[in-house]
Amino acid sequence: MNKKHAVILVNLGTPEQDDVKSVKAFLKQFLSDKRVVDLPRILWLPLLNGIILPFRSKKATKAYKKIWTPEGSPLRIYTERLVEKLGIELEKHEVISEFAMTYGKPSIADTINKLEKQGITDLTIIPLYPQFSVSTTAPVFDQISDLVKRKNNFPAINFKSNYYDHPLFIDALCQSIKNQWKKTGQSEKLVFSFHGIPKRYVKNGDPYQSHCERTTELVVKQLGLTESQYLLAYQSRFGKEEWLTPYVDLELEALAKSGCASIDVLCPAFATDCLETLEEMALENKELFLEAGGKSFNYIPCLNDDDNQVALMKQLTIEK
Repeated sequence: MNKKHAVILVNLGTPEQDDVKSVKAFLKQFLSDKRVVDLPRILWLPLLNGIILPFRSKKATKAYKKIWTPEGSPLRIYTERLVEKLGIELEKHEVISEFAMTYGKPSIADTINKLEKQGITDLTIIPLYPQFSVSTTAPVFDQISDLVKRKNNFPAINFKSNYYDHPLFIDALCQSIKNQWKKTGQSEKLVFSFHGIPKRYVKNGDPYQSHCERTTELVVKQLGLTESQYLLAYQSRFGKEEWLTPYVDLELEALAKSGCASIDVLCPAFATDCLETLEEMALENKELFLEAGGKSFNYIPCLNDDDNQVALMKQLTIEK
């Protein structure tokens, strides 16, 4: 029997619409995942449904409206474009390209079932999280495992758990930074802002922090930056427990107040632009930096559907 190969790029997910109902449904699925919030269900779920969702959904909806486009959610748009371009590149390798969302639609299970009906025998899964975390990559594996448990037969699965130090990833980030510098000039400080996770996760074995540090180290080395020219920090903390530090909002404010006039910011934990990059970083944190005395804030977009990211995904698909 001839083998039929497909690849699924898995992104986090997005609300279907920029309204409270859609945002609430998305947040409920996302925040109900034990990998995302590992508190005892008997404590967390009443808190989530009774207090957090009613208030956070309204606040998040206002944020989504700031970045929503006529075509829909930026995360979905960029993911679709990336998969479309990847599909063209993989045609000569006879590999089908699809995408799925960990939360929302299309689901991982629905996408795998769809491919099985097409006779797929070999399946590559690439979570669009360069750095592994139990809170992002692991849920993808969980959903695949849950699906497999219910099947009597399933494709051979090649799961790519990270690509934080892949040469093509580092090259793509460096080129993205250089492209920004060509347009606006090099700022005083290059800020690497990664999505945060509770510090407790790292203490329990999550390699995420070491992956973030390694990505930064490799980019800095390739660009030839000195220690004073860059900063690594973490964004998007939630709740009262301690998350990975330093916190990017506090660092940006401190930089501005110390006399740093210009910064370039990129978010290497995100494969595609989304709420955390376009609203939290490019709008909220920009305003914070400028109000604290900064003069120039340049947000460097995620790799999105850039040709370098397409080449990276192609290589991840075909390499063993």
